[in-house]
Amino acid sequence: MIALSVLTFEFTPAHVLYTGPVLVATPALAAVAMGPKGTLAAVALAVAVSVTTATYNGAWGTQQVYTNFLALFLVSLASLATSSTVRKRREDELEQVRRIAVAAQEAVLRPVPVRLGPLRVAGVYLAAETGAQIGGDLYEAVQTRYGVRVIVGDVRGKGLPAVRAAAAVLGAFREAVHYEDELAGVMGRCEAALLRDAAVPGVIDPGALVEGFVTALVAQVPDGPVVEVVNRGHPPPLLLRDGTVRPLEPACPLPPLGLAEFITGPAGGADSYSFAPGDRLLLYTDGVIEARNGARDFFALPEAMEAVRAAPGAPEFLDQLHQALLRHTRHRLADDAAMFLVDR
Repeated sequence: MIALSVLTFEFTPAHVLYTGPVLVATPALAAVAMGPKGTLAAVALAVAVSVTTATYNGAWGTQQVYTNFLALFLVSLASLATSSTVRKRREDELEQVRRIAVAAQEAVLRPVPVRLGPLRVAGVYLAAETGAQIGGDLYEAVQTRYGVRVIVGDVRGKGLPAVRAAAAVLGAFREAVHYEDELAGVMGRCEAALLRDAAVPGVIDPGALVEGFVTALVAQVPDGPVVEVVNRGHPPPLLLRDGTVRPLEPACPLPPLGLAEFITGPAGGADSYSFAPGDRLLLYTDGVIEARNGARDFFALPEAMEAVRAAPGAPEFLDQLHQALLRHTRHRLADDAAMFLVDR
């Protein structure tokens, strides 16, 4: 814009001022907002305009022209050095933010072991927000004296409040699984932790509780060929057996965590389902099944599971599902998505 203004002014009869100092400022301004390549391009443009205007005005041989080129040379060197320093500082800051994000992810969503007792497990998390590592979806698996206990949940919200809510639920789950005999008791401890945090001003948006703040599902896999599930408003897990997928629907649907006042009767215990050797159980959040492609079609998760049933292990199976989801959405997710696979 500066170069264009100088050219316009120089090539008009109204030209009465010397515009060299204006061009000298061009590299300095470019160094503030552009990288070294952009600054170098600004330097080349300023030199080209200076040569053009000096030739057009027949100013070669005058002291003003050579002074202008000397000033442009010195400012260009300083601008390139400044631009490189600013870029290096920004890259260092970005790398620090990435390290912090990874540390936060591992604190909230800890890496799960490949094997827990008789089970092979794997988890994957995809944050919808660009550059984010964590969000409002959560999962965890812990081996206890009762068997392997797993939680998958989805916080109704975004940003830091959603992360804090997820951390509150996960923290309560990690402690309760070792002390609560019943899965309903584990879920109750998670809900109590959520409500305690929501009562602290500014920690969690209270308005989110009106919409169904956290959907959650807790599962327990004991030594026997069964899986027990308590579902609080969450999408049902999918069981893959002999190439066929079926959902494990709850016998009595319950509202999400934070909406216990809408439970009209006894909450009841866990639902029990057959879970034999060779079966695969997928727990997931609604960001998976509500993911759309360009034609606005939802991701067909059961069909995708049946298509990759030949994968040898839990990580490989989950990776193929992950890739199928990304292909369906063209790597553009509208919501956070998490999947957790349990192989007996």
